[in-house]
Amino acid sequence: MKWTDVGDIAIELSEAHPGQDPTQVNFVDLMNWVLALPGFDDEGKRCGEKVLEAIQQAWIDEVE
Repeated sequence: MKWTDVGDIAIELSEAHPGQDPTQVNFVDLMNWVLALPGFDDEGKRCGEKVLEAIQQAWIDEVE
């Protein structure tokens, strides 16, 4: 997975962190959690605030 795979990342995060309210996750933790996902093989430096916002929103949509 790469940073652009927002939907896949959201699904993986919801499975890796069940019960976690994605609206309460700060971007530092979110980035670290994404980097730790199995199958994620992109670089941390390629991530920005807009990407993290998109991932967080997709995760919110996933758990609703």
